[in-house]
Amino acid sequence: MTPEVRKLGLTAHVSSSLGWFGSVVAFLALAVSGLTSNDPQIVRVAYLAMDMIGWFVIVPLSLASLLTGLVQSLGTPWGLFRHYWVVVKLLITLFATALLLVHMQPVGHLARVVAARTLESGELAGLRLQLVADAGAALVALLAAAALSVYKPRGRTRYGWRKLQDEFGAGQSDG
Repeated sequence: MTPEVRKLGLTAHVSSSLGWFGSVVAFLALAVSGLTSNDPQIVRVAYLAMDMIGWFVIVPLSLASLLTGLVQSLGTPWGLFRHYWVVVKLLITLFATALLLVHMQPVGHLARVVAARTLESGELAGLRLQLVADAGAALVALLAAAALSVYKPRGRTRYGWRKLQDEFGAGQSDG
């Protein structure tokens, strides 16, 4: 990649990742409101908004973050499998995206329930608490991925060491 294309790709990746994080923060605030409020209208709005934010903001941003991260890793010297931190970040993103898609099922269920009727106090409390816990866990996972990007802990994979030796050996034979 040229430096300009690399910077454009990095900007897209950072923006989608930050958007994903921020939208999960908003989702968590709504989940807490839906769990703790005694006002039926707030509960209704919270779960309807969570469904819309999930499908129209969080899911697309998670997919964009995954795609732009893959493009960045394949188009830069970091590579996809050369460094452990990149591999771990990829696994976190894949796992978080897959769990998000599964997690959207109970969100949709709650949204359909509140669209049809008012929830009674304590009704579906376990499911409502699960949404808070899942959003909190998602924030931890996204913070871990962000920390890996910032700190880039040392450690090459076997593949990374082989590629480095190949590059070093190729540079030696050209001279």
